[in-house]
Amino acid sequence: MSGINRQTILNTDIYCLTGEKFSLGRNNIEVVGSMLEAGVKLVQYREKHKKMGAKYEECLKIREMTREAGAAFIVNDDVHLAVLVGADGVHVGQEDLPLEAVRQLVGPDMAIGLSTHAPEEAREAVARGADYIGVGPIFRTATKEDVCAPVGFEYLEFVANSIDLPFVAIGGIKEDNVGEVVRRGCSCVAMITEVVGAQDIPAKIQSLRNAMQSA
Repeated sequence: MSGINRQTILNTDIYCLTGEKFSLGRNNIEVVGSMLEAGVKLVQYREKHKKMGAKYEECLKIREMTREAGAAFIVNDDVHLAVLVGADGVHVGQEDLPLEAVRQLVGPDMAIGLSTHAPEEAREAVARGADYIGVGPIFRTATKEDVCAPVGFEYLEFVANSIDLPFVAIGGIKEDNVGEVVRRGCSCVAMITEVVGAQDIPAKIQSLRNAMQSA
């Protein structure tokens, strides 16, 4: 662990995720390096189709890079991988292991994030001990396979006004719509293609921050 507090892990503006197939031919290490150079303080490793050995090697390197940069590192879905590489957090979905089982595996210090799509799932996340929730997909997204229909702003506003947990909005968020998300009470936004698919990642991060601050 790098000393990142699980209760404050979302105290940042942009939650970056890897997505090598959208990264214009660059590998994840190169892309994460650019994110960290831009001052990003939260990176999630999300690669569904790589072999486990390759994921392990990449995560070890990204763990080292994020620690040096003072950034938090979250692993998507794979609880054992998160533990093995000493990640600061693990992010799970509604159909993954239940939160109580994840907590048993990761111990008391690691942050657990849970994807949610409806008010009852958000309430359940609070009751079962999630450290933060993902709220989305806000807009239609092609990044994720088998994704549910967009939840839109109604659910985002519900969480912002009614749920006492840190949350991150995700799903189809781009520079041209991020202001709408921020204006509805969201201070942390997650993006994949908008960042990893940018020719100049630090410049894109700066543009996104400008758009968020203007909102």
